[in-house]
Amino acid sequence: MRPFRIDVPQDQWDDLTARLASTRWPVLPDVGWTRGVPVAYLRELAEHWSTGYDWRAHEAELNKIPQFVTEIDGQLIHFLHVRSPEPDATPLMLLHGWPGSIVEFLDVIGPLTDPRGHGGDPADAFHLVVPSLPGFAFSTPLAEPGWGSERMATAMVRLMSRLGYQRYGVQGGDTGSYVAPAMGRQAPDRVLGVHVNALVTYPIGVEGEQDGLTDAERRRVAAMESYNDGYLQIQAKSPHTLAYGLQDSPVAQLAWIVEMFHRMTDRPADATLEAVVDRDRLLTNVSLYWLTGAGGSSAQVYYEDITANAWTDDAGQWGDPGPDDGSDAAGDWAAGARGTVPTGVLVSTTKDITVRRFAEREHNVVHWSEYDRGGHFFALEQPRLFTADVRDFFRKVR
Repeated sequence: MRPFRIDVPQDQWDDLTARLASTRWPVLPDVGWTRGVPVAYLRELAEHWSTGYDWRAHEAELNKIPQFVTEIDGQLIHFLHVRSPEPDATPLMLLHGWPGSIVEFLDVIGPLTDPRGHGGDPADAFHLVVPSLPGFAFSTPLAEPGWGSERMATAMVRLMSRLGYQRYGVQGGDTGSYVAPAMGRQAPDRVLGVHVNALVTYPIGVEGEQDGLTDAERRRVAAMESYNDGYLQIQAKSPHTLAYGLQDSPVAQLAWIVEMFHRMTDRPADATLEAVVDRDRLLTNVSLYWLTGAGGSSAQVYYEDITANAWTDDAGQWGDPGPDDGSDAAGDWAAGARGTVPTGVLVSTTKDITVRRFAEREHNVVHWSEYDRGGHFFALEQPRLFTADVRDFFRKVR
């Protein structure tokens, strides 16, 4: 366990700006966002990244937060560790997903660790541990294959023990919404509660399981079935092939991430992405992927989990685990690994596809909240609502 400070060599940043300047831009039809990121939009954003964005200022802001690295199971793990001024604060781990990072949580660290200083109740204080998941940002390079969500969970449990936290909560979104419940299943005597957002739930083919769903829930099921999962299929099935483009071209890395933020954030149809996510905050997130070469390694968790049949059926079909008749490993996983740790589920009604009865089949749900504001990156988009919901849940389970 040793302190860590971000210090990107200047030649790495010079290389980035040189690559941006020499980008070979495609000539494509102007069809807006219907086929991916528009060329004009990305050119302007790349220009700002090269000439208007101040990495050193954002690097300095990140370095104000205590950071550490350690090695667990042969893998370098980077994490933020922010202790609350309240001595009786509850330890809490925050877990990001793809294409996010620790950057998603920057606006909630202060309110969660120091509610007294932010107009809140000091009884709601948390000691925060915010890791970069293996293969992401400074938890690179991946030491070896096999780092799926279950193995990540094992490492995170060990990290909390190494820090001396014997009883703690976990919050996770996206990939984190798989890792956090896995921590609860692996260490139910230590995890006092699991809070998730952007949770994916699946029908498993049981007769009558969709009877009585509300209209909103039926729309969520339909959205799951029609979702453009091209990125998931590529990352899950050919992450190494994808890695060459993301490692060599900063514009490719920028586009790969920006499309997902554009697609999965909540904003009016005529509003820009920057209306809900600060442009420089977005570029800090992208910069972490580029500067650490994490484009290919961060995709590996998709391969590991699809191989383990955690997300798809044997044919690789997204969100269709098949009948729960013992013939399909994913169906068995969905039905047979119900967690016992109290679980809180935060749902973005604008972007999430979470259905309560499906969630309750896999998790011990004791807290359910739905918000008509905020999207997939809820802590980043709606930090006040996120903070309030996390506090509400852990008041119930402390």
